[in-house]
Amino acid sequence: MRPLVFITGASSGIGQALALKFHQAGWRLALAARRQAEMQTWLAAQGIGSDDAQCYSADVSEANSIIAAAQACMAAQGVPHVVIANAGISIGMDTSVRNDLDVFDQVMSTNVIGMAATFHPFIEAMKSRDITSMRNGHVGTLVGIASVAGIRGLPGHAAYCASKAATISYCESLRGELNPQGFKVVTLAPGYIKTPLTQKNKFPMPFLMTADAFADQALKAIERGTSFQVIPWQMAWVTRLLRILPDALLDRAFKNQPRKHRAP
Repeated sequence: MRPLVFITGASSGIGQALALKFHQAGWRLALAARRQAEMQTWLAAQGIGSDDAQCYSADVSEANSIIAAAQACMAAQGVPHVVIANAGISIGMDTSVRNDLDVFDQVMSTNVIGMAATFHPFIEAMKSRDITSMRNGHVGTLVGIASVAGIRGLPGHAAYCASKAATISYCESLRGELNPQGFKVVTLAPGYIKTPLTQKNKFPMPFLMTADAFADQALKAIERGTSFQVIPWQMAWVTRLLRILPDALLDRAFKNQPRKHRAP
């Protein structure tokens, strides 16, 4: 049977682009998002039928919701070979504003706890996979979509940067735990990708790339089982510089950086 990939946040942007790339590579799709109707409309527009893809309504910020979707996927389609925790939100915040503490909680719940909740139901099922259904000798691959924003904290982006730094560290920890058990854990850190998530940004976005171009490189990294990769490569060099840049120079460089848009 053809391999199966489970993707969250699959109603638009990166998730949708990844779904198309995997479908073109011959994979079956299990797509999860809050907007189930949008996923179904998109699948119909692509000519992708129910034998090739199923949609599941889920909110990753609610652990029981994404766990139920994962269980429904395994009951209907079997245990995935790859699980991609892609769903995420990006909202600016101001720590001096009381309501923005709720925004911080929302971002962390979606981007961090949501990732762990996405992986959770599949781990034991993958461990129990019959050896004949393994792919490339591995019981399964877990993919966390992080961001270059997790490398250094940027003014006005506190919630998003903190959440993506947490996902990078979380996936690194998970990799150490699960690699000896036959898993691959892949962390992908996109730079600026042209999606609905970034279209509201009011600041320069160097090396902006399309979701399709990102998905093409991401699929190759996932197939290789790459531990960590920044996409595109130009942004990878920028992140290397940011990691070693002294705090004083970092502060000066981003002193007048426009704030990320706050929730209305």
